[in-house]
Amino acid sequence: MTGYADLGDKVIEARNVDVVREGRLLLAGISVTIRAGEHWALIGPNGAGKSTLLSVLGAYRHPTRGQVDILGQRLGRTDVFQLRRSIGRVNPQHPLRSALTAREVVLTGATGTIDLMPRWTPHPDEVDRADHLLHLLGLSGSAEAQWHLLSHGERGRVLIARAVLARPGLLLLDEPATGLDLRAREQLLTSLDRIRDAAPEATSVLVTHHLEELPTTTTHALLLREGRVVSCGPVEEVLTTELMSDCFDHPVAILRNEGRWAAVAAPEPATPHFLTR
Repeated sequence: MTGYADLGDKVIEARNVDVVREGRLLLAGISVTIRAGEHWALIGPNGAGKSTLLSVLGAYRHPTRGQVDILGQRLGRTDVFQLRRSIGRVNPQHPLRSALTAREVVLTGATGTIDLMPRWTPHPDEVDRADHLLHLLGLSGSAEAQWHLLSHGERGRVLIARAVLARPGLLLLDEPATGLDLRAREQLLTSLDRIRDAAPEATSVLVTHHLEELPTTTTHALLLREGRVVSCGPVEEVLTTELMSDCFDHPVAILRNEGRWAAVAAPEPATPHFLTR
């Protein structure tokens, strides 16, 4: 099932999705269609339901109500363990404990495991692709470096290479720039743009609550607030001053320069002259 979908194909279709946990409504009435070649951002304040929605889209959580089709498979009617093999995930909290090299971490993407599988030998094509991805992401010189010696930024790029090694039908990124300094963040975002440019048919969903963490290749956005959709669609139509202010319940001004986004505090209205006397 692994492999990119044809451009325009539906990769995800969620309809009227609710998620309830311990009597609390975490997601309410979520509907979204994501097609091959699109790169979505899930944006919202803390507690909005972004990670919950990402876990549904990654087949790690079933909706309480509603329907979700992922890569043509309906949750509740398919083997989720098999489905997950077609989904690449980038988790900054990668729980690796072994002394693997950067190349070996990337190669675990072929088996979908955290560690190298015993008695498993990667195919030469897989090794070649791992090295190609490390080169693409500017990490050729770190291929033999131990994981625990890599910087946080280098680890983030290694995890992107790991997630795309098997050419997954869907790539999910849960706040991949968390904890990175400016240089490391920009290197990571450049890496994402390079991966997307190299595979135009690839599809991804990235969770963030900082617009500065959006790659230039972002095509669509979904704004969440208290588990409900504020707006959903092409990024230019969604990331507006009005909608972002509504989503975060705070007045902000949205700026865009050379494909990158930023949010700044909206200027306060001027105090009437007669009140300053």
